[in-house]
Amino acid sequence: MKRVVLDRTKCEGHGMCEVAAPAYFELDAEGKLAVLEPQVGADDDSRVQEAVRSCPVAALRIEA
Repeated sequence: MKRVVLDRTKCEGHGMCEVAAPAYFELDAEGKLAVLEPQVGADDDSRVQEAVRSCPVAALRIEA
């Protein structure tokens, strides 16, 4: 199963991932990103892939 990996040192809190896949990502009040669900379900694969691609600082990746 695929999983989402966040590099917190790169994340700048733009929130593009949250827009693309809100069931998986959430910015808190301080602009810190939380990965709500690290395991990527088959039904959500395209949304999570889009979220990863939308990150302007490449803070997210998907591992198999």
